[in-house]
Amino acid sequence: MEAETIRSRFSNIASRKFAPTLNEGKDFQTTSQTEETMALADHTSCIRQGEELPPFPDIIELNVGGQVYITRYPTLVSVPGSLLSEMFSQRNSRPLARDSKGRYFLDRDGFLFRYVLDYMRDQQLVLPDHFPERLRLQREAEFFRLPELVKILAPKVSKQNSIGDDAFQSDSEEQSPNVEVARNLASVSAALAAAAGNQSTMSDLRRSGFITIGYRGSYTLGRDSQTDAKFRRVARIMVCGKTSLAKEVFGDTLNDSRDPDRPPERYTSRYYLKFTFLEQAFDRLADAGFHMVACNSTGTCAFAHDQTDDKIWTSYTEYVFYRE
Repeated sequence: MEAETIRSRFSNIASRKFAPTLNEGKDFQTTSQTEETMALADHTSCIRQGEELPPFPDIIELNVGGQVYITRYPTLVSVPGSLLSEMFSQRNSRPLARDSKGRYFLDRDGFLFRYVLDYMRDQQLVLPDHFPERLRLQREAEFFRLPELVKILAPKVSKQNSIGDDAFQSDSEEQSPNVEVARNLASVSAALAAAAGNQSTMSDLRRSGFITIGYRGSYTLGRDSQTDAKFRRVARIMVCGKTSLAKEVFGDTLNDSRDPDRPPERYTSRYYLKFTFLEQAFDRLADAGFHMVACNSTGTCAFAHDQTDDKIWTSYTEYVFYRE
């Protein structure tokens, strides 16, 4: 009787102890299902939001002809209808070319693209003084389909259908040097033609410049200035200056074997004369319209032999000539 009573009490205690655990398991399962459903709902909402966002980051790196540019996405799409706006549009399904580092690549002039990108920031154009690439920049604007920039860069045509004086200016007061040369080409050609038969006019059109004549000389002076002393001996007369001027003055008497491929407008210090008479070189320079403007000389003295009192003087002298 006592055993049955104990068994009955134990069963009641066990049922009371484990019943809440089962209920808690059911509650845990229900909670897990609810959290999983919420996670799926959040993931679905994230995907929908991602589809509405642009497929490009806010900061974009460009490689334009080897030049790297870093700009914002709104800048590239700031001009509707432009090539860049179409390339980086959400509706563009074509893949964009990239370089080895993942930057978007454009096979255009990397130097001129800086002005294109600057214009797309605020639709204003500011060029440096004496900008010689105006026409090429206009071509770049046409390629990127920026009609307003093309209008700014286009030459202005007057009522007489002639290009105005400020058509090729980078600013309203400055002109491109290349255009200035082109405009003066006709007048220069006419001046050269008129000077063909006029020697005085040709002398006025000669190029100005400097020519330096240098030589290392030596002579021996005997004891008590005896009359049999050796006079000046010039080993070589060196010529320094612009190649074209040196060849104009000395012609065939100029030895250019040590620097034969020097362009006419470059300078050299490796020419020397085939003769050793300084006065002959001076005469040629004077005939070409040069005059001496400076000279410099350094000298040393040494005894010729221990048994004699003869002294050997050596010196290096330079003469600078200039033609206006």
